[in-house]
Amino acid sequence: MRHLRLVLAAWAVLLAPAAAGGQAIIASPGPDRVAVTIYRDPGRDPDEAPDLDLLEGYALISETRRISIPAGESTIRFEGVAGGIVPQTAIVTGFPEGIVERNRDAYLLSPATILDRSLGRRVHIRRTSYATGAVTEQEAVIRTGAGGAVVLQTRDGYEALRCTGVPEAIVYDGVPPDLSATPTLSVRARATRAVTATVTLAYIASGFDWQANYIAQVSAESGRIALFAWLTLASNDETSFTDADTQAVAGQVNYEAVEPEPREGGPLQLRCWPAARTSDIPLETLQRAPPPPPGGSGYDGEDGSIVVTGTRIPRQNLESTVPITSISADMIAAQEELGDLKLYRIPEPVTVAANSQKQVALLVRPDVRADLVYRQRIHPPGTHEPSPVPMFLIGRNRPEEGLGLPLPAGQVALFAEHAGRPILLGESRLADRAVGEDVEIEFAAAPGVTTQTVLVRARGRWLEFLLTVASDRPAPIRFEAEFPEAGDEFRPERRLPRRDGFPFWAATVPANGTATFRYRVRVREDASEAD
Repeated sequence: MRHLRLVLAAWAVLLAPAAAGGQAIIASPGPDRVAVTIYRDPGRDPDEAPDLDLLEGYALISETRRISIPAGESTIRFEGVAGGIVPQTAIVTGFPEGIVERNRDAYLLSPATILDRSLGRRVHIRRTSYATGAVTEQEAVIRTGAGGAVVLQTRDGYEALRCTGVPEAIVYDGVPPDLSATPTLSVRARATRAVTATVTLAYIASGFDWQANYIAQVSAESGRIALFAWLTLASNDETSFTDADTQAVAGQVNYEAVEPEPREGGPLQLRCWPAARTSDIPLETLQRAPPPPPGGSGYDGEDGSIVVTGTRIPRQNLESTVPITSISADMIAAQEELGDLKLYRIPEPVTVAANSQKQVALLVRPDVRADLVYRQRIHPPGTHEPSPVPMFLIGRNRPEEGLGLPLPAGQVALFAEHAGRPILLGESRLADRAVGEDVEIEFAAAPGVTTQTVLVRARGRWLEFLLTVASDRPAPIRFEAEFPEAGDEFRPERRLPRRDGFPFWAATVPANGTATFRYRVRVREDASEAD
């Protein structure tokens, strides 16, 4: 019988229906239709960015598959489910007579699992000569598993894999029937007659998250902003969901994350016996193997891992401006009410790819009334040298202000236009904001706008200070000083309005100019001098 040689790295083999103990095994390679609903990490502050290397949100996956079920008892294998599936959350419907049991198949095809499943079987060892590049093969029987030194029995005796000093690999004749190249959930079902059924599988999977990414562009002429937002979906999962009906949910969900079940397998962890021979060969020497023969597999002779072409989650530039006029209404995620939650439905199917990010338009508001304000807190008494002033973007989430819709938490990039080009003014974060709430976003301190407080007069227990605001901006700016620690000992030069219970001074600072404000503070009797 002709051998079907399978090099370890060339593992992409389709598993055909088989029989095991009189029970049919039916493989469903993938869903006919899939929906993905992504929830934010419940332990992450909403205004913090997700950790793209370790996403701790989750997704509700709903799949529809058309499956031919034979008469009698059979095992149905749902291949291509999410690698982070939480099996205890799985709900399977559509089997005419129900199911007997379900199992998360944790035995993925890998160097370790295929070796363990081949224990006691005959395989071939392929070796490549350093001197000539010649490739030779020899029959062997696997005598130990993947947990340590893999011992092989050949006609020459016993030896450990990779301890001969030359590049070598195991060549298998086939794939054990209980291994799958993709994450798999299996169920055992009974049917009195053969039938083709439409089956629905729904489950929760870990390794997902999402956030909003806002882009605000200030118009110097009108004093208004154009606001655009991306809905950024992220996945750490190894499975891609193609043409998925995709949604994102904002709000606090009463769900306690469950760790996915550990999987068997992975790379081979090989060790040689401690003899002063091949075990002392430097690793870099073993890596200098000649190129593989034509039709090579991509097998990595260094650690026995299966090499799969791919990339890590890219840290995309999320702050690039977007021409708002190019976004039509049918391209924007639709907001729906879901009890106390907000659901954002992507208007057309998209692919939620493995280990990647996906961005779709979340909102477009071309004419929002908002103000840029430079604001600083002053703590009298005391003097200080010139210090930069933080900048705030301030508005109200109301329809008459150009907004009036729930704003999910996310990152904010603020732009202005200069000489026909967008200039980044700063980056910040926004917490969840409901309709009607005030929106105040703090950006980094602006070095061109500073405040300085100096003591100008001392009369008894009263000290008089002068607060000076200086700006190098080519246009007037709005400045506000808050006095959160002001009490009966605080005397401003004129009566001040209050905000959040504290007095504040507001002024318009002219272009390339200054503005000043005087106030007095009465010091305690035990204070020998001003701070």
